[in-house]
Amino acid sequence: MFKFTTIIFLILSNTFMTFAWYGHLKTLSNKPLMITILISWGIAFFEYCFQVPANRIGYNNAGFTLMQLKIIQEVITLSVFIVFAVFFMQQKLSLNYLWASLCIFGAVYFIFKT
Repeated sequence: MFKFTTIIFLILSNTFMTFAWYGHLKTLSNKPLMITILISWGIAFFEYCFQVPANRIGYNNAGFTLMQLKIIQEVITLSVFIVFAVFFMQQKLSLNYLWASLCIFGAVYFIFKT
């Protein structure tokens, strides 16, 4: 149960993070930079509301090592970003996404290999 909670919280955290970091490029490009920064900080607050508990639960309760938590987060970041880039930012999906994903999944293999 704790592993599932950790992963769900990391997905939510990364969704907020992606919108805080990149969503403004589409939705706030005509607003002053300071307004954009403040809005992004507001969104990033919710990222931390999920990221910090996810890491605490994952490390203290789910039995993930620090390296495992980091690589899980990177896989989720890439996955969320691809969905964001294709559907929200309307970027074309390319083979480079596949190659990058394979590299990350290779890292997952080595981090979880016992």
